[in-house]
Amino acid sequence: MRALVVCAALLAGAPVAAADPMHGGQTFHYAEAELDYARAGGTDIFNWEGQGWLGTDFDKLWVKTEGERTGGQVEQAELQLLWSHNLGGFFDVQGGVRVDAEPDRRGYLVAGVQGLAPYLLDSQAHVFVGERGDVHLRVRQRASLLISNRLIATPMVETDFYLTDAPERRVGAGFSTIEAGVQLRYEVRRKFAPYVSLMFDRKLGETARLARLDGEDVGGWSLRSGLRVWF
Repeated sequence: MRALVVCAALLAGAPVAAADPMHGGQTFHYAEAELDYARAGGTDIFNWEGQGWLGTDFDKLWVKTEGERTGGQVEQAELQLLWSHNLGGFFDVQGGVRVDAEPDRRGYLVAGVQGLAPYLLDSQAHVFVGERGDVHLRVRQRASLLISNRLIATPMVETDFYLTDAPERRVGAGFSTIEAGVQLRYEVRRKFAPYVSLMFDRKLGETARLARLDGEDVGGWSLRSGLRVWF
């Protein structure tokens, strides 16, 4: 865990090191973060998502994190540390580890791809193999559509498909969750943009059935407001 924290700090503030620019060996860094707020059923909900990398045009070290805090309690929190290698086009192949702090502590091996599909779709597909035997696939896509030079709409969709049951987490095999919606942000500056998002977040299939048995809400629509920064 200490190594993950050190890598995150490097991404946030690492100096750019000169190398061999003629052969794509120059080292760069990038980081972005989003934090938003919604209120549903009288409960405050905070979501965060961040990612950053340090490396060259061909090889990068990525750090990713996301999570949710509901009613003063962290419901979900994960951190990924990935090595990424360019395939020669617009996609990178990635591999590494993921550590979850909530809803319970466990680790995963990670393998997948990330890049730009046709029509500038930011696409990600990763397989997670858990230390307790659970295996699932996560697919994400989003696109940025310029309404003006500062106003940008970003439709997005993300879904998880479990190849195995995860009974400790009350997750059944098959499609377990979907999150889809659109974010509208205004770039006050390129690196500073408040936004609002209309999102549909719902449990599916066996996972939804288990949630109903436990007396839990399976999800629905929410309106979020937040802030996006990058550096």
